[in-house]
Amino acid sequence: MSTAPHFFAQPLRYMRWASHEKPAIFYSIIVGAIGPPLMFIVPSIRARFGDPARPRIPLTYPIPGGPRQIPEGYDDP
Repeated sequence: MSTAPHFFAQPLRYMRWASHEKPAIFYSIIVGAIGPPLMFIVPSIRARFGDPARPRIPLTYPIPGGPRQIPEGYDDP
């Protein structure tokens, strides 16, 4: 029998044990669990500090208006 506590029997004791015995795994799970809620929290914090929304990235190349100007002076001799 192992001395590690079982997660579902004593979750707080297990988390304390895991933070001491397996810190890389424990803190990577903590950081990974914080990521998805931040997707919803950070935009409101940015708006509160006055950071405007970024302009959208264009999906097509803008077509210039008017006729095409052909460059001169680059012809072969």
